[in-house]
Amino acid sequence: MALQLTKTTKSGIEVKSAYIRVDHLSLNGKENITFKVNSYKNKELPAFEENFYGCPYDINGENPIKQAYEHLKTLPEFSDATDC
Repeated sequence: MALQLTKTTKSGIEVKSAYIRVDHLSLNGKENITFKVNSYKNKELPAFEENFYGCPYDINGENPIKQAYEHLKTLPEFSDATDC
């Protein structure tokens, strides 16, 4: 599971069809998850960006990784992302 999105790096370089992946996730109790999201030019290269996010966790919902991706798609910077 991953997302695809055109991203602009902090130095202003546009990366078309960047590969966005939740690489690390941890449960904080039974109510929240935190996770690291890495952005790649493609799967074979090292990440060019990493960011950390958090969101509520529904213990009765989808698996935590799926919930993390669903949360990302609600954020403005990922609103145009597609599943890949």
